[in-house]
Amino acid sequence: MKFEVEQKFQVPEVSDFEQSLSAMGASLEAPILQLDHYFAHPARDFSKTDEALRIRSTGNDNFVTYKGPKIDATTKTRRELELPIESGSGAAIRFAELLEALGFRPVAAVRKQRRCVVVPWRNQNVVVVLDNVENLADFAELEITTTESGIAHAKQAILSLAQELSLCEVERRSYLELVLEKNRGVV
Repeated sequence: MKFEVEQKFQVPEVSDFEQSLSAMGASLEAPILQLDHYFAHPARDFSKTDEALRIRSTGNDNFVTYKGPKIDATTKTRRELELPIESGSGAAIRFAELLEALGFRPVAAVRKQRRCVVVPWRNQNVVVVLDNVENLADFAELEITTTESGIAHAKQAILSLAQELSLCEVERRSYLELVLEKNRGVV
């Protein structure tokens, strides 16, 4: 079973974050646009079960992703299942129509510019991303995909890399939660 071990941080000064990466010999790739469409389950409340179902479009590529509940209080470690679907915007629309025909309903869309780099750290390859989330803020995510037996080691690597990069404003809410709160006038 695959688990995603992740920590997300708000980045008040993007240039400082980029300089920290540069000092480690890493540089972020060119930005890519990601559009995530989230769906609500017809029979259970994902906001209460801490799950998510989305269709992600990155360029011409599309994926459907299920994220299970977070399993600890310090990181956003959770089971993740991701499957590619047909390429092209029409395919993403058709898959959304399939979900709606099955009773799922659209909740919100999250649009972001994402820049990535893989940083070797403590015998792990940590995916470091810088996200500029439309109408929210800039965030950095540190992520390792691992098996259940590797979760503890992945957490230690992420926490120590976050400290090295001077990332301290941990954000446990998902982008979807942040967007929904802002749309309700909470944030």
